[in-house]
Amino acid sequence: MTKQPHELALMAESGRLLARVFGMLDRLQLAGMTTLQVDTLVEQFIVGELASRPASKGQYDYGFVLNSSVNQVVCHGVPSQAEVLKDGDIVNFDVTLEKNGYIADSSKTYLVGEVDLAARRLVQTTYEAMWKGIRAVRPGARLGDVGWAIERHAKRNGYSVVREYCGHGIGRKMHEEPQVLHFGERGTGLVLREGMVFTIEPMLNKGGRSVRTEADGWTVVTRDGSLSAQFEHTVAVTAAGVSVLTLRPEEARMTA
Repeated sequence: MTKQPHELALMAESGRLLARVFGMLDRLQLAGMTTLQVDTLVEQFIVGELASRPASKGQYDYGFVLNSSVNQVVCHGVPSQAEVLKDGDIVNFDVTLEKNGYIADSSKTYLVGEVDLAARRLVQTTYEAMWKGIRAVRPGARLGDVGWAIERHAKRNGYSVVREYCGHGIGRKMHEEPQVLHFGERGTGLVLREGMVFTIEPMLNKGGRSVRTEADGWTVVTRDGSLSAQFEHTVAVTAAGVSVLTLRPEEARMTA
């Protein structure tokens, strides 16, 4: 379950490269693009520019390099030529990247054009909730501390936390132990140890927490049709606390 120093170094490299993917996404004018166009650009960038492998493609027979989850889609949205991003949408792009046999996993929710205040507030609170969870990570802490910090921030701001999907250990495989719940009680759950690597990826809903899976077997939506947002980072437990392996350059202030 824990990674050795040479493995952590390789995972950090995968994370650094994945952060560059989001730098590319940041530069796109998303309004008017289809989610399939975004998927194609990401694949070209990972393979051509970064000489890496999009780890999601082919995993569980999935045919794309990312998930594109728009508005009421909670997670696992499937890119489509028919789905055109428009002004006012929010969209989460969830991307994985493998380099030298090790995988990094991250996601970010984007605001497309002019987005109303309620949607912007949901997105911002979800981002804050992820960081509340990240800051709870240190040797000797418990996974329940992470979930408690996330859920507390969400509820204080009037949002619900999706319980059906969680963070996960990661390394040579995309999904390893442990499961990282985004709700819980302090002082409960697995004790964190130096060398553990896992994702923290809360999904917050503007309405109720109930979700359902659509007929395609992938796309998960809010049952009440309310907006949902998500952010994700891959983190490692260090002697000093936590290292965010997929940290993007503009987030340096978050770890200061």
